[in-house]
Amino acid sequence: MKLISRYMGKYRTMVALAIFIKLIGTMIELSLPYIFEYIIDYVVPAGVMLQVFLWGGLMFVAAFLCRMVNVKANDIAVDNAQKISYDIRHDLFEKTLSLSGNQFDAFGLPSIISRMTSDSYNVQSAVQRIQTMCVRAPINLVGGVAVTLIMDAHLAAIMLVMLPVLMTIVIAVSAKGMPLFARVQEKLDSVVRVMRENITGIRVVKALSKSEYEKKRFAAVNDNMTQSDIRAATLMAIPGPFMQMSLNIGLSLVVVIGAGRVNAGLMKPGVILSFLTYFNMIAMGVMGISRIFITLSKAGASADRIDEVISTRTEQKVLSEEEAKKPESEGFISFEHVDFNYGEGKEDASGFAGESREKALSDITFTIQKGESLGIIGPTGCGKTTIVNLLMRFYDVTDGAVFVDGRDVRTYTKEALRRKFGTVFQNDMIFQDTLEENIVFGRQITEQEIRGAVEDAMAAEFVDNLPEGLAYEAAIRGANLSGGQKQRILVARALAAHPEILVLDDSSSALDYKTDAAMRHAIKEHYPDSTVILIAQRISSVMNMSKILVLDNGKCIGYGTHEELLQNCETYRETYSVQMGALA
Repeated sequence: MKLISRYMGKYRTMVALAIFIKLIGTMIELSLPYIFEYIIDYVVPAGVMLQVFLWGGLMFVAAFLCRMVNVKANDIAVDNAQKISYDIRHDLFEKTLSLSGNQFDAFGLPSIISRMTSDSYNVQSAVQRIQTMCVRAPINLVGGVAVTLIMDAHLAAIMLVMLPVLMTIVIAVSAKGMPLFARVQEKLDSVVRVMRENITGIRVVKALSKSEYEKKRFAAVNDNMTQSDIRAATLMAIPGPFMQMSLNIGLSLVVVIGAGRVNAGLMKPGVILSFLTYFNMIAMGVMGISRIFITLSKAGASADRIDEVISTRTEQKVLSEEEAKKPESEGFISFEHVDFNYGEGKEDASGFAGESREKALSDITFTIQKGESLGIIGPTGCGKTTIVNLLMRFYDVTDGAVFVDGRDVRTYTKEALRRKFGTVFQNDMIFQDTLEENIVFGRQITEQEIRGAVEDAMAAEFVDNLPEGLAYEAAIRGANLSGGQKQRILVARALAAHPEILVLDDSSSALDYKTDAAMRHAIKEHYPDSTVILIAQRISSVMNMSKILVLDNGKCIGYGTHEELLQNCETYRETYSVQMGALA
């Protein structure tokens, strides 16, 4: 709940205004039964019609004001809740972008999505109710008891006997409910994960006729979440029947005891009618408090989950020159005795502990000069992409150091470091937008640079045939592009800003050999100052690189030119023989 208090503080003036207006509306509402009792017991018996109309008009005006004031308070409360929810989602999204790779892996994408959606909605509902129901319900309860004590202490005692029991039940149930709602949100993470996997991989699911299997898998996690939700909701529903039963008993006692006191001349009939209304308001106040506890229990669990991300300490701090390591050799890009492990069993800044496992990279050392090119080749899972992750500081090395332009990458701000790169990753993203926006991606890039990048990526062939042609206004998305077309647009995006470092991670796997070769030739000719890092499965894609790094199981088993590796690296030689023999 600290998160809710923190964000409400930003709008304290408007929150206070909503609460104040709601307070006025509730006080007017409390006055209505009292006015009604006065009309019944004093105005009507007097037989003066003018007074009847005057007091009736006063009651009408009070009822109208009560309605209008409450509507205004609710309107302000909704507006405040929307703004606070907006700020929370904004900060959560911003924090998510700043998480290190280890921290993001620890939270998990499905959990981040559910915190951004379901959890933020729970918090929004709570903020709205804090400004409305959290005012109305307690005042109806306390004010109703106070007024009834003044009107007739004997009848008021009926409610006073029941209230402590009801409040004890509400508080005890709510205390047990919060952990259950936290568990529901965790189960929702699993639902989001399975749903996301199926939506992303829908073609694979259909192609392999696994729809029924995936339905059962989704049903399992959905049932699991539903059962958790039912347990939480069942527990939180316990106070309701007790309150309704107490209300009915109390109303019956008020009528019976009140009738006896009227017959005995100890009170007037209007008091009974007024008491029935106040009794109902008091009971509704207690039930409102119960609903408040339910809302706050959900919101408390959700707020804690959101705050867990927002309050995560920054893991990747920018080091000073004194704190950083110095390169052992001169070069534009250098890896020096780099070890790395995804989740090495240490607790990261978010408090998550990763699993201990075999190193992803072990003692990797190489250096390339500005304008040179590096090809990285090896079997799946050998650590090729991990090298790029460390170079761009998505993760920090476990041991050793990575240098760019003679500086430890940890001395750069993330923006300054990544501005040097143009990248195409495995399974990269085409956004549902125009072709031009997919290439520009919010950067300052001229039309001439866009066109040049499209031509160098060998994409002009199909881009020029799009309905809108060279205007680049064609709306595209990943689903309506072939694999080769998608890869060429991604390469054009990477080339458009003429990056210092061009990273192509398996970016030509869907291209034919002729197109692949033409694209590599264009990059070499038109981007001579860019240092190129090319990750590939095909030796034909890397054989003309300045240097080639051969990886196996996270270790360097070969480094040098194509000719040197044919002489010195048996694995490279065998791979070359198999691949080039297949092409012959």
